[in-house]
Order: sequence, then structure tokens, then C-alpha cells
Amino acid sequence: MPTSFVSALAQVRPDDYESAIGAAHRRFGWTAVIIMGVVGLWGLVLAVMRREPGRYYAVGATVASIALLVQVGMGLWVYVNDDAEWAGNQHVFYGIVILFTFSFAYIYRSQLAKRAALSYGLLGLFLMGLGIRGIQNFGQSFGG
Repeated sequence: MPTSFVSALAQVRPDDYESAIGAAHRRFGWTAVIIMGVVGLWGLVLAVMRREPGRYYAVGATVASIALLVQVGMGLWVYVNDDAEWAGNQHVFYGIVILFTFSFAYIYRSQLAKRAALSYGLLGLFLMGLGIRGIQNFGQSFGG
């Protein structure tokens, strides 16, 4: 039994670390999707109430975005380093579409800011939907 954190880290083999990342990716998926969905709904509620998103919404959207980006990053890391073809290329496809969606949201951020609550609320719900599709398609590949 290791006596310190440093000695415990020294005993971790790369395979153990990689499977830990894979386990975190599997367990954290629904959490990231739910956080993004809650923030998306919050944005729509603000839009219906005709209120501009404030500081709290910005913090919530940042936390949700970071959670989803960390999730995608872990998935890509596992796919590359664990050669995890068993995940299926549809699962990977939705992770990449999430990255493209964040990229386009950044490119069009000035247009999204014109009706911020509605735009970011819909964006959050769209990203939540992509996350759900990614989870549903785990293990499936295009073309059989």
C-alpha cells in the first residue's frame, strides 16, 4: 500500500491512467449534457422574460461550455491514445460537430450578442442535443 500520493502516482501504469480517463469520459457525459441543457433553458427563460443575461448567466454558460469541451477533449484523448475504435465513428462524429459548433459560435459571437439570451439559449439546447446524440450512438458506425 502506497504511503504517499507521490508514490501512488509512481505506481500508476499508463494503461491504468488511460482507462481512468475513459471511465471519466463515460461517467461525465450525462453531467456535461445536463449542465448545458439547464443553461440553454435558462437562456430561453431570460429571452421570454425579455431580460438580458447577466453575470450569473455568463458564469453558468462558461461552466457548461468548459464541461462540454472537457468531455469532448477526454473523448478525443481516449480515442487517439487508447485506439478506442469500439466507440464507433458516429460517437466521434458528434464530438467533432460539438467542436465545430463552438467554433462557429465564436466566429459569429457579435451576431449572437444582438439577442444574447435567445441566441445562447438555443445554442445551449443545440449543444445538449448533440451531446445526447453522441451518447445514444455510442458503439455505432456509419455504413454498418
